Amino acid sequence: MDIAFWVFVYIAAAVQAALLALALWRRSANREANRLLAAWVALAGIDLAVKAAYWHMLSPEWFRAYRFVALFPFLYGSLFFLYVRALTRGLGFRWRDVRHLLGFVAMLLVTGHVLLASTARLQAMSASWIAGERSIGHWFDIALFLYSLSYVAAALVQVHRYRRRLRERRSDADRLSLRWIDTMAACQVVIWCIAIVQALVELPILNYGLLFGAIAGWICVVGWFSLGQPPLAVEPEVGPVGDETVAPATTNEPEDMRYDVVQARLASLMDGGDPLYMEPALTIGQVAKRSGYPEYLVSAVINRRFGGTFWDYINRLRVEAARACLADAGDTRSILDIAYACGFTSKSTFNAAFKRQVGDTPSSYRKAARPLKAAADGAERR
Repeated sequence: MDIAFWVFVYIAAAVQAALLALALWRRSANREANRLLAAWVALAGIDLAVKAAYWHMLSPEWFRAYRFVALFPFLYGSLFFLYVRALTRGLGFRWRDVRHLLGFVAMLLVTGHVLLASTARLQAMSASWIAGERSIGHWFDIALFLYSLSYVAAALVQVHRYRRRLRERRSDADRLSLRWIDTMAACQVVIWCIAIVQALVELPILNYGLLFGAIAGWICVVGWFSLGQPPLAVEPEVGPVGDETVAPATTNEPEDMRYDVVQARLASLMDGGDPLYMEPALTIGQVAKRSGYPEYLVSAVINRRFGGTFWDYINRLRVEAARACLADAGDTRSILDIAYACGFTSKSTFNAAFKRQVGDTPSSYRKAARPLKAAADGAERR
């Protein structure tokens, strides 16, 4: 292994990780999630910095630190899960989440004798490690892989549920679907596969330099995607209140005296020749700004007077507009063109919203509605 080269790579990646962690910690969008990610990236940076120092100096004391940070990967899978949960459900780190750190604690207890060894013992262990002799068996890497992979799988389940709720409720689902989380998960699996192969098979190219070089590359991937992630709104998951669901908020407070005028203003914005709901990727902030009223008041009026969330309200209007177009025999546009014209930005979101509201698919509705409308129009002319 070209130690000097990898020491440089590790140090550069550690510096990048420190800067990225600071930027994520200070980022206001998706605050809870980004602070968890900042902690995760900072740990990876410390891991790389300690390894760079050890390979540069090869001292027993640095070997002690080297063996300690070798346990950090037992935190990475669980931190990934907590990060995804914070993104998709708005839940930051809570005291009960300490249980997700037990894998790290368990391995610390199992291998803690290395950290308490004498200087002479550390010198001997360091020499064995440099010579390629493993002081810890292959079980360590296999345990790490299985433990971390379980958390990656749990995180991907969270993302799948989030996407399903998103497609059902929002027209800008594609932009907020967290596809880059799949890339993050794939990068981790690739890193762990390299570790497993490196532990079981002696191949020149698969060494610790490549392994932690891959981690350095992973930090670049995280930085590229996470800093560009738009703010996410938590999509409530209907179900019993508990650790796995988030129930929509309800209130019994009396109505504000301005509700009637706000409702009338919303009606004027959503009616007419150029209704506001047809604008793609519309947000409640934009609607509030156009209405001239505060966002909290507009949201309250929609919840109270229209019986649902902002996206229930907007998608209901869009689906009704689409129904009118689909039933019109003179409208020769494709179903997708009609969906886009009505404000939807993806076929899957339109189909889900349409079927939920109408009880039929857009294509089936079009086939059934056009003859009925033509017959009704003919009866009126007679």
